[in-house]
Amino acid sequence: MEIRGLGYVGVGGSNLSDWTSFASGWLGMQMIERGNTIRAFRMDDRQQRLVIDRSLAEGERYFGFEVADATALDTLAARLDAAGVKVRREPAHLADQRCVRDLISFDDPGGNHLEAFHGPAIADTPFQPGRAISGFRTGPLGMGHVVFHVRNIDDLLGFYCDLLGFAVSDYITTPFRAYFLHVNPRHHSVALIETGRQDLHHLMVELFSLDDVGQGYDIALGEPEKIATTLGRHPNDAVTSYYLRSPSGFMLEYGWGGRDVTPGNWTPTEVTVGPSLWGHDRTWLPDDQRAHARALRLKAAAAGERRPLHVLQNTYVQQPGACPWWDAITGRG
Repeated sequence: MEIRGLGYVGVGGSNLSDWTSFASGWLGMQMIERGNTIRAFRMDDRQQRLVIDRSLAEGERYFGFEVADATALDTLAARLDAAGVKVRREPAHLADQRCVRDLISFDDPGGNHLEAFHGPAIADTPFQPGRAISGFRTGPLGMGHVVFHVRNIDDLLGFYCDLLGFAVSDYITTPFRAYFLHVNPRHHSVALIETGRQDLHHLMVELFSLDDVGQGYDIALGEPEKIATTLGRHPNDAVTSYYLRSPSGFMLEYGWGGRDVTPGNWTPTEVTVGPSLWGHDRTWLPDDQRAHARALRLKAAAAGERRPLHVLQNTYVQQPGACPWWDAITGRG
């Protein structure tokens, strides 16, 4: 299939200054001013990854998925059209605004506005983070992941898997239904959570360093009312993260340490632990549901549930003094 990963996200919102402070000062993205109506934010060598546009209605959003080239884009458009999905070939001026060579747009069965594109523009200057961070884990994995509230997963699962080419990484059946879908080694680029409504649940970005996440959490603790979910760890993608309330109301997951899957050679399994190994106290839940979630975490702890850390090659070296035997073997003793 053609889709390679999540390339960009656009959000309609009039609060450009709030988003600038949030995305740059809290998350560490680089702000690029685009006139009076748009703020764009970089995460890497791409000209933009996150766009806040006051010309769009509050709550209006678009999600751009990358394909390899023009042929792949045409193939995807043809398959969607044959399945009865209304596909729009967008004009050049919109492609320019998205900083891509060409794009199409269409809606999923839940009403989420999706775009597919090829030829992303590469910036001619190095990425300069808004605060001191080691950087975002993007590249072939894409920008991160999006999770959608849905009324009924069965209405969307076939669309994402059969038409867009996503594959199931794993799924949850209790205490709620959720499916996690991948198109590259990132554990999921899209997830669907059955909550009885249609909306964006959260956008996730991943950092290279756990310290980036911890230091960001310290910043968030200065305004604790903006913390939607406390620091914790998921059992399926193994991400250590916390969730913030974004200026537009949806949540932003800020995490580290996501596991990889093997596209084309992966067997989906049911997730029966969690939805968190520890932490992730969901402050928006009613008291009874928070108590139930806490009980599930304590059950996981009592059962000794653990997950290995997913550490990137060459980014972790054991510190001298942590293991005298290893120090002696390597000559660092």
